Amino acid sequence: MMRISTTLPMTQAGVPDIAMARHLEDLGYDAVSMADFIVGDGTPSFDATLVLAAAATATDKIGLEFGVLSLPLHPTAWVAAQMQTLQHLSGNRVVLGVGIGGFPGSPFWRAVGAPLQGRGRWTDAALRALPGLIRGEATKLGEEEITLGPAAPVPPILIGGNSEAAMRRAVLHGDGWAPSLISPAALSKKAARLREIAHELGRPVPPISVGGHAILVHNPAAIESFTRILVNVHRMAPEKAADVPVTGGPEQVAERLHAYAEAGADMVGLSLDGGNWTRQAETLAEARTQLSRSRGTSAPGRP
Repeated sequence: MMRISTTLPMTQAGVPDIAMARHLEDLGYDAVSMADFIVGDGTPSFDATLVLAAAATATDKIGLEFGVLSLPLHPTAWVAAQMQTLQHLSGNRVVLGVGIGGFPGSPFWRAVGAPLQGRGRWTDAALRALPGLIRGEATKLGEEEITLGPAAPVPPILIGGNSEAAMRRAVLHGDGWAPSLISPAALSKKAARLREIAHELGRPVPPISVGGHAILVHNPAAIESFTRILVNVHRMAPEKAADVPVTGGPEQVAERLHAYAEAGADMVGLSLDGGNWTRQAETLAEARTQLSRSRGTSAPGRP
Protein backbone atom coordinates (compact mmCIF):
# COMPACT_ATOMS: atom_id res chain seq x y z
CA MET A 1 0.00 0.00 0.00
CA MET A 2 1.58 3.26 -1.12
CA ARG A 3 2.11 5.86 1.60
CA ILE A 4 2.67 9.58 0.91
CA SER A 5 4.15 12.59 2.65
CA THR A 6 4.95 16.18 1.81
CA THR A 7 6.46 19.31 3.31
CA LEU A 8 4.62 22.34 4.67
CA PRO A 9 4.12 25.51 2.63
CA MET A 10 5.39 28.91 3.73
CA THR A 11 3.16 31.70 4.98
CA GLN A 12 3.34 35.19 3.48
CA ALA A 13 5.73 36.01 6.31
CA GLY A 14 8.06 33.29 5.06
CA VAL A 15 7.69 30.78 7.91
CA PRO A 16 6.31 27.21 7.79
CA ASP A 17 2.51 27.22 7.83
CA ILE A 18 1.96 24.87 10.76
CA ALA A 19 -1.83 24.98 10.36
CA MET A 20 -1.47 23.14 7.05
CA ALA A 21 -0.22 20.08 8.93
CA ARG A 22 -3.81 19.57 10.07
CA HIS A 23 -4.99 19.94 6.47
CA LEU A 24 -2.57 17.20 5.40
CA GLU A 25 -3.86 15.00 8.20
CA ASP A 26 -7.44 15.59 7.04
CA LEU A 27 -6.43 14.69 3.47
CA GLY A 28 -5.11 11.34 4.68
CA TYR A 29 -1.38 11.96 4.34
CA ASP A 30 0.81 9.55 6.25
CA ALA A 31 3.44 12.08 7.28
CA VAL A 32 4.45 15.71 7.15
CA SER A 33 8.14 16.04 6.36
CA MET A 34 10.81 18.61 7.20
CA ALA A 35 14.36 18.75 5.86
CA ASP A 36 17.41 19.55 7.98
CA PHE A 37 18.75 22.15 5.57
CA ILE A 38 20.62 25.06 7.12
CA VAL A 39 23.47 26.35 4.96
CA GLY A 40 24.32 29.60 6.71
CA ASP A 41 24.62 31.80 3.62
CA GLY A 42 21.35 33.62 4.17
CA THR A 43 19.17 31.00 2.47
CA PRO A 44 15.89 30.84 4.45
CA SER A 45 15.77 27.67 6.51
CA PHE A 46 14.31 26.44 9.79
CA ASP A 47 15.26 23.94 12.47
CA ALA A 48 13.54 20.68 11.52
CA THR A 49 12.98 19.43 15.08
CA LEU A 50 11.27 22.63 16.20
CA VAL A 51 9.03 22.75 13.13
CA LEU A 52 7.95 19.14 13.60
CA ALA A 53 7.35 19.75 17.32
CA ALA A 54 5.03 22.60 16.35
CA ALA A 55 3.29 20.34 13.81
CA ALA A 56 2.81 17.75 16.55
CA THR A 57 0.78 20.24 18.60
CA ALA A 58 -1.50 20.98 15.62
CA THR A 59 -2.24 17.35 14.70
CA ASP A 60 -3.32 14.05 16.21
CA LYS A 61 -2.30 11.20 13.91
CA ILE A 62 -0.03 12.21 11.07
CA GLY A 63 3.59 11.07 11.13
CA LEU A 64 6.37 13.60 11.76
CA GLU A 65 9.16 12.81 9.34
CA PHE A 66 12.72 14.12 9.18
CA GLY A 67 13.62 14.16 5.52
CA VAL A 68 16.50 13.89 6.38
CA LEU A 69 18.39 14.87 9.56
CA SER A 70 22.11 15.42 8.89
CA LEU A 71 23.65 13.40 11.72
CA PRO A 72 27.21 14.85 11.52
CA LEU A 73 25.76 18.30 12.25
CA HIS A 74 24.37 17.25 15.63
CA PRO A 75 25.85 15.64 18.76
CA THR A 76 24.44 12.14 18.98
CA ALA A 77 23.28 12.48 22.58
CA TRP A 78 21.42 15.67 21.69
CA VAL A 79 19.65 13.97 18.76
CA ALA A 80 18.57 11.15 21.07
CA ALA A 81 17.23 13.59 23.68
CA GLN A 82 15.29 15.46 20.99
CA MET A 83 13.79 12.25 19.62
CA GLN A 84 12.77 11.11 23.09
CA THR A 85 11.10 14.47 23.67
CA LEU A 86 9.34 14.57 20.32
CA GLN A 87 8.11 11.00 20.74
CA HIS A 88 6.54 11.92 24.08
CA LEU A 89 5.05 15.18 22.80
CA SER A 90 3.57 13.57 19.68
CA GLY A 91 2.42 10.20 20.97
CA ASN A 92 5.22 8.32 19.17
CA ARG A 93 4.68 9.67 15.65
CA VAL A 94 8.30 10.37 14.69
CA VAL A 95 9.85 8.95 11.50
CA LEU A 96 13.58 9.62 11.74
CA GLY A 97 15.16 9.99 8.32
CA VAL A 98 18.92 10.49 8.62
CA GLY A 99 21.90 11.01 6.35
CA ILE A 100 25.54 12.00 6.23
CA GLY A 101 24.50 15.54 5.30
CA GLY A 102 24.68 17.75 2.26
CA PHE A 103 26.79 20.86 1.71
CA PRO A 104 29.70 19.98 4.05
CA GLY A 105 32.05 22.92 4.27
CA SER A 106 29.19 25.42 4.06
CA PRO A 107 29.24 28.35 6.54
CA PHE A 108 26.86 26.58 8.92
CA TRP A 109 28.88 23.37 8.93
CA ARG A 110 32.03 25.31 9.76
CA ALA A 111 30.30 27.43 12.39
CA VAL A 112 29.04 24.42 14.38
CA GLY A 113 32.32 22.52 14.00
CA ALA A 114 30.77 19.61 12.08
CA PRO A 115 33.27 17.08 10.71
CA LEU A 116 34.12 17.59 7.04
CA GLN A 117 35.88 14.23 6.77
CA GLY A 118 34.71 10.85 7.99
CA ARG A 119 31.00 11.72 7.84
CA GLY A 120 30.12 8.11 7.06
CA ARG A 121 31.99 6.84 10.11
CA TRP A 122 30.33 9.50 12.28
CA THR A 123 26.91 8.50 10.97
CA ASP A 124 27.53 4.79 11.52
CA ALA A 125 28.63 5.42 15.11
CA ALA A 126 25.57 7.57 15.74
CA LEU A 127 23.26 4.92 14.30
CA ARG A 128 24.77 2.27 16.57
CA ALA A 129 24.20 4.44 19.65
CA LEU A 130 20.84 6.09 18.96
CA PRO A 131 18.47 3.15 19.60
CA GLY A 132 19.88 2.44 23.05
CA LEU A 133 19.96 6.12 23.97
CA ILE A 134 16.35 6.66 22.95
CA ARG A 135 15.26 3.53 24.82
CA GLY A 136 16.88 4.94 27.96
CA GLU A 137 19.61 2.32 28.13
CA ALA A 138 23.12 2.98 29.38
CA THR A 139 25.10 3.65 26.21
CA LYS A 140 28.78 4.32 25.57
CA LEU A 141 29.57 7.51 23.62
CA GLY A 142 33.28 8.06 23.26
CA GLU A 143 34.71 7.84 26.77
CA GLU A 144 31.38 8.49 28.46
CA GLU A 145 28.54 6.14 29.34
CA ILE A 146 25.24 7.98 29.55
CA THR A 147 21.60 7.16 30.19
CA LEU A 148 18.84 9.42 28.92
CA GLY A 149 15.28 9.62 30.17
CA PRO A 150 12.42 9.41 29.98
CA ALA A 151 12.77 6.44 27.68
CA ALA A 152 10.77 6.41 24.47
CA PRO A 153 10.07 3.95 21.66
CA VAL A 154 12.73 4.12 18.97
CA PRO A 155 11.15 5.67 15.86
CA PRO A 156 11.53 4.06 12.45
CA ILE A 157 14.97 5.08 11.16
CA LEU A 158 15.24 5.68 7.41
CA ILE A 159 18.69 6.01 5.86
CA GLY A 160 18.92 8.68 3.18
CA GLY A 161 21.27 8.72 0.19
CA ASN A 162 21.46 7.16 -3.26
CA SER A 163 24.94 5.67 -2.95
CA GLU A 164 25.84 2.04 -2.36
CA ALA A 165 27.27 3.08 1.01
CA ALA A 166 23.85 4.48 1.97
CA MET A 167 22.13 1.28 0.87
CA ARG A 168 24.57 -0.81 2.89
CA ARG A 169 24.02 1.49 5.89
CA ALA A 170 20.25 1.06 5.51
CA VAL A 171 20.59 -2.73 5.49
CA LEU A 172 22.85 -2.74 8.55
CA HIS A 173 21.36 0.03 10.69
CA GLY A 174 18.04 1.21 9.29
CA ASP A 175 14.38 0.39 9.14
CA GLY A 176 14.22 1.69 5.57
CA TRP A 177 16.21 3.18 2.71
CA ALA A 178 15.35 6.70 1.53
CA PRO A 179 16.82 7.63 -1.86
CA SER A 180 15.91 10.97 -3.42
CA LEU A 181 15.72 12.70 -6.80
CA ILE A 182 15.47 9.41 -8.63
CA SER A 183 13.22 8.22 -11.45
CA PRO A 184 11.23 4.96 -11.20
CA ALA A 185 13.50 3.34 -13.81
CA ALA A 186 16.64 4.26 -11.87
CA LEU A 187 15.03 3.18 -8.61
CA SER A 188 14.26 -0.25 -10.02
CA LYS A 189 17.95 -0.85 -10.69
CA LYS A 190 18.94 0.45 -7.27
CA ALA A 191 16.30 -1.70 -5.57
CA ALA A 192 17.75 -4.79 -7.25
CA ARG A 193 21.17 -3.89 -5.86
CA LEU A 194 19.65 -3.25 -2.42
CA ARG A 195 18.30 -6.81 -2.42
CA GLU A 196 21.73 -8.13 -3.39
CA ILE A 197 23.39 -6.23 -0.54
CA ALA A 198 20.85 -7.54 1.96
CA HIS A 199 21.45 -11.09 0.74
CA GLU A 200 25.23 -10.62 0.98
CA LEU A 201 24.93 -9.38 4.56
CA GLY A 202 22.31 -11.92 5.58
CA ARG A 203 19.85 -9.20 6.53
CA PRO A 204 16.23 -8.38 5.64
CA VAL A 205 15.65 -6.09 2.67
CA PRO A 206 14.64 -2.68 4.07
CA PRO A 207 11.53 -0.91 2.75
CA ILE A 208 12.11 1.99 0.33
CA SER A 209 10.87 5.55 0.87
CA VAL A 210 11.50 7.82 -2.15
CA GLY A 211 11.93 11.57 -1.80
CA GLY A 212 11.41 13.98 -4.66
CA HIS A 213 9.73 17.10 -5.99
CA ALA A 214 6.41 17.63 -7.72
CA ILE A 215 4.94 20.49 -9.73
CA LEU A 216 1.25 19.63 -10.06
CA VAL A 217 0.11 22.92 -11.54
CA HIS A 218 0.65 24.34 -15.02
CA ASN A 219 3.99 26.05 -14.50
CA PRO A 220 6.52 25.21 -17.24
CA ALA A 221 8.95 27.82 -15.90
CA ALA A 222 9.05 26.09 -12.50
CA ILE A 223 9.70 22.70 -14.12
CA GLU A 224 12.48 24.16 -16.25
CA SER A 225 14.03 25.91 -13.25
CA PHE A 226 13.97 22.74 -11.15
CA THR A 227 15.53 20.55 -13.82
CA ARG A 228 18.21 23.20 -14.41
CA ILE A 229 19.14 22.98 -10.72
CA LEU A 230 19.45 19.19 -11.03
CA VAL A 231 21.83 19.64 -13.95
CA ASN A 232 23.89 22.57 -12.65
CA VAL A 233 23.99 21.82 -8.90
CA HIS A 234 23.53 18.05 -8.70
CA ARG A 235 25.51 17.38 -11.92
CA MET A 236 22.72 15.23 -13.31
CA ALA A 237 22.55 14.47 -17.03
CA PRO A 238 19.77 16.53 -18.68
CA GLU A 239 17.85 13.48 -19.87
CA LYS A 240 17.91 12.00 -16.35
CA ALA A 241 16.97 15.33 -14.76
CA ALA A 242 13.90 15.54 -16.98
CA ASP A 243 12.61 12.25 -15.51
CA VAL A 244 12.80 13.37 -11.87
CA PRO A 245 10.02 15.95 -11.25
CA VAL A 246 6.50 14.55 -10.85
CA THR A 247 3.99 16.54 -12.93
CA GLY A 248 0.41 16.41 -14.20
CA GLY A 249 -3.04 15.84 -12.77
CA PRO A 250 -4.32 13.06 -10.49
CA GLU A 251 -4.28 10.42 -13.24
CA GLN A 252 -0.70 11.16 -14.29
CA VAL A 253 0.49 11.34 -10.68
CA ALA A 254 -1.24 8.05 -9.88
CA GLU A 255 0.63 6.48 -12.79
CA ARG A 256 3.90 7.83 -11.38
CA LEU A 257 3.12 6.51 -7.91
CA HIS A 258 2.33 3.15 -9.47
CA ALA A 259 5.67 3.20 -11.30
CA TYR A 260 7.50 3.88 -8.04
CA ALA A 261 5.58 1.07 -6.34
CA GLU A 262 6.45 -1.32 -9.16
CA ALA A 263 10.11 -0.29 -8.77
CA GLY A 264 10.00 -1.21 -5.08
CA ALA A 265 8.92 1.91 -3.19
CA ASP A 266 6.58 1.67 -0.19
CA MET A 267 6.36 5.44 0.38
CA VAL A 268 6.81 8.57 -1.73
CA GLY A 269 7.48 11.98 -0.21
CA LEU A 270 7.18 14.96 -2.55
CA SER A 271 7.95 18.61 -1.96
CA LEU A 272 5.35 20.66 -3.82
CA ASP A 273 6.89 23.41 -5.93
CA GLY A 274 5.52 25.95 -8.36
CA GLY A 275 2.77 27.63 -6.36
CA ASN A 276 -0.80 26.87 -5.20
CA TRP A 277 0.34 24.41 -2.53
CA THR A 278 -3.19 23.60 -1.35
CA ARG A 279 -4.34 22.53 -4.81
CA GLN A 280 -1.21 20.44 -5.29
CA ALA A 281 -1.61 18.75 -1.90
CA GLU A 282 -5.15 17.80 -2.83
CA THR A 283 -4.00 16.52 -6.25
CA LEU A 284 -1.40 14.23 -4.67
CA ALA A 285 -3.93 12.92 -2.16
CA GLU A 286 -6.42 12.23 -4.96
CA ALA A 287 -3.73 10.47 -6.98
CA ARG A 288 -3.01 8.13 -4.08
CA THR A 289 -6.74 7.43 -3.73
CA GLN A 290 -6.97 6.61 -7.44
CA LEU A 291 -3.99 4.29 -7.13
CA SER A 292 -5.55 2.52 -4.14
CA ARG A 293 -8.82 2.05 -6.00
CA SER A 294 -7.06 0.68 -9.06
CA ARG A 295 -5.31 -1.86 -6.85
CA GLY A 296 -8.48 -2.73 -4.96
CA THR A 297 -7.09 -1.58 -1.60
CA SER A 298 -8.79 0.19 1.25
CA ALA A 299 -8.01 3.60 2.71
CA PRO A 300 -4.33 4.06 3.63
CA GLY A 301 -3.09 3.40 7.12
CA ARG A 302 -0.70 5.29 9.32
CA PRO A 303 3.00 4.74 9.96
